[in-house]
Amino acid sequence: MSRAVKLKSWQHRTLCVAIVLSAVCLFGAGCGILPKDGPTGYEVRGSADVTIEDAGRLSYVIVKLTPLVLSIIQTERQPTVPFSRLAQLRAPAGVRVGPADIVAVTVFEASAGGLFSPPAESGARTGNLVQFPAQEVDRNGNISIPYGGPVRALGRTPREIENEIQARLKQRAIDPQAVVTIVERSSNVVSVLGAVGAPTTIPLKPGGLKLLSAIARAGGLKFPDHESIVSVQRRGVTEQALITSIVKDPQNNIELAPNDVVYVIRSPRIFLAFGATPNPGSIGGQNNRRFVFEDENLTLAEGLAKAGGLVAERADPKSVFLFRFTRRDKLAQAGVDVSNFAGTEVPTVYKVDVSEAEGYFLANQLYLKHKDILFISEAPAVDLVKFLDIVAKINSTGRDIIGTATDIQLLKSTR
Repeated sequence: MSRAVKLKSWQHRTLCVAIVLSAVCLFGAGCGILPKDGPTGYEVRGSADVTIEDAGRLSYVIVKLTPLVLSIIQTERQPTVPFSRLAQLRAPAGVRVGPADIVAVTVFEASAGGLFSPPAESGARTGNLVQFPAQEVDRNGNISIPYGGPVRALGRTPREIENEIQARLKQRAIDPQAVVTIVERSSNVVSVLGAVGAPTTIPLKPGGLKLLSAIARAGGLKFPDHESIVSVQRRGVTEQALITSIVKDPQNNIELAPNDVVYVIRSPRIFLAFGATPNPGSIGGQNNRRFVFEDENLTLAEGLAKAGGLVAERADPKSVFLFRFTRRDKLAQAGVDVSNFAGTEVPTVYKVDVSEAEGYFLANQLYLKHKDILFISEAPAVDLVKFLDIVAKINSTGRDIIGTATDIQLLKSTR
């Protein structure tokens, strides 16, 4: 008996309905037959008690990248965050004696036989000196000078203390001259912490201390300069600047003040790439969706290259998009109507056409910013290919089901 058995019309209709329902169940409603690692979008939306999807949509503008637009928005490469003018114009620190500092005093007399001359040597030499033991500034802010009594030291410079000691001893010693030295500083120090080679505290000297010198004395930077931000805390105020901006502008290499805290922070800049680029892990075994800047500046063309470029079989070279926030005044200069947008920054999508040579020139001049998002759209034909592939799979499944039904019908007819 022939294997081919013609199905009845009702059987054929039933079979077609079964195929359609199966496809809806498997691909649309999610009946739990196919393996998955989480709920489908349909299941998430269907389980919600309240669904709000259209309220509060974020509006944005699309701007085609042209030479005019580029000249307006390209106002900076690596963002520079300078210190305030007050910090820049600070004079070298005048070191003053602070609490718990240890001070040494030496007194010189012009001739022998004076207050501090040993009796046995009163005529053996023309002058005399005496060194008092180093002493810590007491809780009252004083140091003690023999025959001079307590001398105020807290908050004064060594030169000011010397003058008072000389005035106190003038009536007792022979033309006294005093030299005051801060042996150990506990208060007038700068702390350097964070991403440096050897965090430390550095005593300030009368000649002052520059910011970069302090970082160098703390072992230098642990990470590249374009990833390093310097934070300076001074009198309850914190200011930050990029190391690169300090190196380029000497005014940002500020003089440090007593009790400043310098903290070096590692802050690498990144950008994200999605769409028709090579699959994650296909470039050097690394995730090619999130990228770290490897230099101070990175252009859009370099960013596309780091992401692996456009996949020739999928990408639409006319639809390369850059997502970022742009200052509204810059967009207005470029002729974009921003009257409907509130705030100082507007969500903006820049469209770049790299199907022409001009697009590559423009992409090589546009500098990426921290957390920029690149998206390469798929070509329209890709959707058609995907649809045809799904249709082919459904047809194949249908033929298999019809073949199975035929075998069942054949088996029944032979009984």
